[in-house]
Amino acid sequence: MMIHSLSLPPSDAEVDGWLAVLTAAAAADLPHLPPPARVEVAGRLRVTPARGRPVLWTAGEGAGVAALLLFTEEGNTHTAFLDVLAVRPEERRRGVGTALWERVREELLAQGRTSVAAMVDLGGPGQAFAEAIGFENVLPMAWYAQEIPAAAPDRAPRTPGYELLTWHGLVPDDWAPAAAAAHAAMEDAPTGDMDERIQTWTAQRLHTLQQLILDRGGDLSTVAAVTPEGEVAAYTEIVLPDPDGTSALQYDTVVLPAHRGHGLGRAVKRHMAAQAAARHPRLRRVTTTVADENGPMRAVNEALGYRRERGVGIFQIKL
Repeated sequence: MMIHSLSLPPSDAEVDGWLAVLTAAAAADLPHLPPPARVEVAGRLRVTPARGRPVLWTAGEGAGVAALLLFTEEGNTHTAFLDVLAVRPEERRRGVGTALWERVREELLAQGRTSVAAMVDLGGPGQAFAEAIGFENVLPMAWYAQEIPAAAPDRAPRTPGYELLTWHGLVPDDWAPAAAAAHAAMEDAPTGDMDERIQTWTAQRLHTLQQLILDRGGDLSTVAAVTPEGEVAAYTEIVLPDPDGTSALQYDTVVLPAHRGHGLGRAVKRHMAAQAAARHPRLRRVTTTVADENGPMRAVNEALGYRRERGVGIFQIKL
């Protein structure tokens, strides 16, 4: 099986070929979900990630694809993330996936990486393949989905002592340091036995990662509960990888320890849903992942109408 490296950035033809593989794989493995959008796929392939160096491969004449992110940030140069390894359904069990994995593994060893992780849906061919080559589930999680009605109510929740602010795109410069400090509260979120280490949050890092979403063609909004003293006590983020699509991703939701117990997690997420529905009339679905051991966030999601959709895990292998 011939494995070819893609040019960076890929051509239109290479993007279309990559999208065709992902679309075919998703139709077989997750037929109830919307197909991948070209805007999102092209953005992820063509815009260099902020956290590392990408390497892209295709197998045969469009039989499969693989994308590896080699972290370049301090503290994570020993590990990497396998962002994509997908094979067309009709090409499976013919050694395509194995050939792609061997090429990925060669690259990892050549770059001195001692481990690699991947997000894998549970109960399907991805899990079976990952476990067969030695990956282990180090952080059990699940996807949760919330349906957004066509006319979601736009009444800001009551948050006595806090003001709810909404920012579209980059967090304003005046609020960026406080928002970065709030992101640092993610350090107490479950990470299982992952080798990847959480990085220090600064205003510059926050803006860099947010700008990446915009450069890839996506739309980003943040809702924050702030104090009169200028502290970001809680926040949540929502991303539409395709601003014209019907689906969005709920990114981080964080409440600082000193401000927990006041319903701020529910408040920012509820207000975000209303804001997103008003900003994107075609939006009908928001999904997010939560670690199985993160009971408080699972309770917040359940109270807001999120339903568990399918199991997923961060799988990792030591090289």
